[in-house]
Amino acid sequence: MRTVREVMSTTLVTVKPTAMMIEAARAMSEAGVGSALVVEGDSLVGIFTERDILRAFEQMHADPARVAPVSKGMSRDPETIDPGASVGTAMDLMLERGFRHLPVTEGGSLVGVVSMRDLARSIAKGRR
Repeated sequence: MRTVREVMSTTLVTVKPTAMMIEAARAMSEAGVGSALVVEGDSLVGIFTERDILRAFEQMHADPARVAPVSKGMSRDPETIDPGASVGTAMDLMLERGFRHLPVTEGGSLVGVVSMRDLARSIAKGRR
């Protein structure tokens, strides 16, 4: 079975917790991804996703959410997965917990991110 390392993205969109939500949304849009990893120094402290943007707009309304820091809308201390884990293990975890993006860490260092789309593509390719 394929591993997370084989399907993860290593081109990461990262922001600081103090970045404004609009900045994170713009960076995600420009990169064509659905999440930004929130880092402080070398540490992963959160993940900010498309769902978080929608939730912030619902709770804070559009104008205040645009200029609110990412730290107000991110998921803190996100679960991570090791790059050596199988695609099936990653898929099970994401389905069980309702994630669409999962940071990948190795030895405590951020090395990538895997999305539900990455996993689905790898499974679909394996069936051809």
